Amino acid sequence: LYTTVTTEAVVSTQSTGDRIRKQLGEITPTAVVLLQELERFNILISKMKISVATLQRALAGEVGMSAELDEIAKALFNGQIPASWRRLAPDTLKSLGNWIAHFTHRFEQYSGWIEKGEPAVMWLSGLHIPESYLTALVQATCRKNGWPLDKSTLYTTVTTHTKAEDVREKLHSGCYVEGLYLEGASWDVQSACLRKSKPKVLVEELPVLKIIPIEAHRLKLQNTFKTPVYTTSERRNAMGVGLVFEADLSTTDHSSHWVLQGVALMLNAD
Repeated sequence: LYTTVTTEAVVSTQSTGDRIRKQLGEITPTAVVLLQELERFNILISKMKISVATLQRALAGEVGMSAELDEIAKALFNGQIPASWRRLAPDTLKSLGNWIAHFTHRFEQYSGWIEKGEPAVMWLSGLHIPESYLTALVQATCRKNGWPLDKSTLYTTVTTHTKAEDVREKLHSGCYVEGLYLEGASWDVQSACLRKSKPKVLVEELPVLKIIPIEAHRLKLQNTFKTPVYTTSERRNAMGVGLVFEADLSTTDHSSHWVLQGVALMLNAD
């Protein structure tokens, strides 16, 4: 399985390198993000391919078993992600099986982005550095409208679309985002606001989120909770690593209520 996935991905992504740049034409901020993402993804793929091929040779007695190969063998046997792979991949708490499914989904999103253009609905969890894409959205909008970059920000609103397939058109400015998971509260689709968590439901998927760049002085928010969005359920460490952005979620309660509930959004359901 691992050899098949990695070999096919290497052939597909590396062979499109020069063609991608030609297809893109004008290099926009989001196109730069795509190229950087593909570069990181290819490094991961190459590492996986070499690791698996070398491990097979070591098991066959053709080469010596190094400490790194031994660690990889143990991790694969136990259904865990090898440390050498984990260092080159986005933060995750997934088991190996779920991570391979996540890896495949990433490959599909990158392929669709290359062949069909920027997705109408972006799956942020599939990006190595998701905050770079959001920054690129602001940069692109500022260039288009002549706004000062340091005085622009992001505004978010939750749509009524529960699936990415429900979105028919791409936004002219900003993007739709899928795959966000709400922890510590539930989302009332009819009232479009935060509600108390449902019994025995710790985490639920949020409907598609709309993210729109806007000039900061025009943003007037009322009855919203500034909800932190983290990469995993570990949230962030003491250095602040793990926080991607903050989403504005409507609420009828004071924001302090949701702070005490520990409400947050995750890019991964682990």
